[in-house]
Amino acid sequence: MSLSAPSFTYSSAAARVIFGAGSLQHLVRETELLGAHRALVLCTPGQRAEAERVASLIGDRCAGVFDQAVMHVPIETARHARSVAQALGADCAIAIGGGSTMGLGKAIALESDLPILAIPTTYAGSEMTPIYGITEAGLKKTGRAARVLPRTVIYDPELSLGLPLPLSVTSGINAMAHAAEGLYAPDANPIMSLLAEEGLRALAEGLPQLLVRSDDLAARSQCLYGAWLCGTVLGNVGMSLHHKLCHTLGGSYNLPHAQTHTVILPHALAYNAPAAPQAMQRIARALGTDDAAQGLHALARKLRAPLSLRELGMPYEALDRCTDIALQNAYANPRPLERAALRTLLERAWQGDAPE
Repeated sequence: MSLSAPSFTYSSAAARVIFGAGSLQHLVRETELLGAHRALVLCTPGQRAEAERVASLIGDRCAGVFDQAVMHVPIETARHARSVAQALGADCAIAIGGGSTMGLGKAIALESDLPILAIPTTYAGSEMTPIYGITEAGLKKTGRAARVLPRTVIYDPELSLGLPLPLSVTSGINAMAHAAEGLYAPDANPIMSLLAEEGLRALAEGLPQLLVRSDDLAARSQCLYGAWLCGTVLGNVGMSLHHKLCHTLGGSYNLPHAQTHTVILPHALAYNAPAAPQAMQRIARALGTDDAAQGLHALARKLRAPLSLRELGMPYEALDRCTDIALQNAYANPRPLERAALRTLLERAWQGDAPE
């Protein structure tokens, strides 16, 4: 029996990655390699201490610290950050934190030539993508631009040791969503599919170990490794229904990003399962289960993650409008979007029911 060779297109804009415990010690070297002399350090208000540590490490190369990064990158915050960067004469942005901080760095880079050096402390994966998102007038708009892809990423598992367990879990499942949807993307290719399955496996193995000991450095390294791979998938192939729903819920109702991904993912997989059987087989294999959607829901339950939109503060009466928004702007998805089925998906996600 002869095997048919697959046909696909593969292209990748790889960032420079420094991975390993203690990697932050290389920050000065990496800043110098970027040719940066005035770096603006970005963070959320809650991560000011970490940003100050970065500022002290680079010394005279620090132009200042901007600590106003928030979820979903409101256009007002993006404009303010851009003006601060320009006023300080910054020639580089160092973003330390999770998706909110990475998103702010990208919003600055979108309107300038500032290179981004990313130091992730969560498993969001945004640091590996040329995807940006900015929220204006209650709607989150996303796009792709090569200039927003961080040039250098420092993955230091030690920086995630203090990440609270609940956020570690939801951030990790958020990363798994990138790999899961990458497996049934219209532009999927064998290389990204390999990374996707390995990323899912690493996170499915690492996250439960954090329940035993949250400061387990080996488990933290495993999770960060998985998040890197999942983020790479997100940056190289398209996303589908799951990400569309999460952007709608997050941008329009200000729901917490990672937690929303955690709730929606099993239901989105169940919706697409009939149209993407091979992808579901690979997801299930990575999770060590028989069914992708049910296995992921069981993993979230085991990890004590949120299971319903209701507990995230989503008003029930908003489900119809959310369904309407999700149906706007056609995008690729294995299964056609059907209003009644989509509304049922959101209903089950709101209730916290198992996917079906």
